[in-house]
Amino acid sequence: MNCVNTLPHIKSWYQRYKDQGLIVVGVHTPEYAFERETGKVQSAIQRHGIDSPVAQDNRYATWTAWANRYWPAVYWVDRDGHVVFSHAGEGDYEHIEQKIREAL
Repeated sequence: MNCVNTLPHIKSWYQRYKDQGLIVVGVHTPEYAFERETGKVQSAIQRHGIDSPVAQDNRYATWTAWANRYWPAVYWVDRDGHVVFSHAGEGDYEHIEQKIREAL
C-alpha cells in the first residue's frame, strides 16, 4: 500500500519532466507471497494506470543489488549511471521533486 500511495506523485513527475529526459522504471519486489503472481502484478499495473515499464523482482535480485530495505524506495540515476539521490518511504515529495530538477 505504501508504494501505491507514491504513484500519483511519480506519475505526475513523469508527465511534467519526461520531455526533459526523466525516465521512470518501476521495480515490483513482493513483500507477500500473493504479490508474486505475475497476473496480479499486471492487473495492478493496469488498475493504477502505470505507463512506465515495471520489472518483477520475485527473487529480490534488484532489491539485493541496490541494498534496498524499504517499500517504497526511490532512486534517481543520472545519465552516467550514478545514483544522485535516494529516498526511503513516503512523503517529502517537494524535496524529491527538487532533486529531479537538479538531476535534469
